[in-house]
Amino acid sequence: MMIFMKFHQATAQVFVPDGKPAADALKRITHLGIGAHQDDLEFMAFHGILECFASESKWFCGVTCTNGSGSSRTGPYEKFTDAQMMTVRRTEQNNAANVGQYGVMIQLNHPSSAIKSPSDPALKNDLKEVLAATRPEVVYTHNAADKHETHIGVVIAALSAMRELPRDQRPKRVIGCEVWRNLDWLNDAEKVLMDVSGRDNLAAALNGVFDSQIAGGKRYDVATLGRRAANATFFESHATDKSNQLIFGMDLTPVVADETKDIVEFVCGFIDRFNADMKAKLGKRLGKI
Repeated sequence: MMIFMKFHQATAQVFVPDGKPAADALKRITHLGIGAHQDDLEFMAFHGILECFASESKWFCGVTCTNGSGSSRTGPYEKFTDAQMMTVRRTEQNNAANVGQYGVMIQLNHPSSAIKSPSDPALKNDLKEVLAATRPEVVYTHNAADKHETHIGVVIAALSAMRELPRDQRPKRVIGCEVWRNLDWLNDAEKVLMDVSGRDNLAAALNGVFDSQIAGGKRYDVATLGRRAANATFFESHATDKSNQLIFGMDLTPVVADETKDIVEFVCGFIDRFNADMKAKLGKRLGKI
């Protein structure tokens, strides 16, 4: 852990794949991914990883918030203790950072129970430390309509941290990404479209690092690439495909730019507009409009 960033967990780790001094590595960051679990970044923030891959001017920093103790385990990992799984998961995440040429990889090692607690500010405060040290232009995190409670805890902590920064220090763009709920239901005009075509080899390499989950009974690697392919094909019904791997995002920038906006009302607004759109389409066909 570094002196200039004070994290709540003594086991928090900061890893710089290219060996640059951590203080300097953090200053070069342009794209920041904030995920709940080891592997979330690779599944949801691949667009940011790809933007920075092999670039001299753009650098990706990954933040994983949980400690990995609750990971599913079968097969070769069936008898692993929580402590052993935490070690495996942290190692896998750092290996992914090497493969993806991340500028920095930070693992905060919070228990999921703390992240899901609305009264525990530890994660929010840790994220403020990271944001202040990196000053990213773009932040990728979970979408605020995700069905996983830990993911919701992370996105709320991330949004809260960004909203507490001075306005001139906040990211220019904040994107909520797909993991435990896709964003196909968003009205097309409100989807953030992230084309990641042509780099299936890199995506597969990143996803495949997480053997403890894949061998443990969850084929996240196949499902993630399948979702992106489905997004690309089913996005437009009357046009040939413009991409073959497409990630949908939810634009969360407005609630970061303006801390007076109600997060619940903002997110539910997407649902309300989807509801209104369906009512109008169905009503028109049924002669009710």
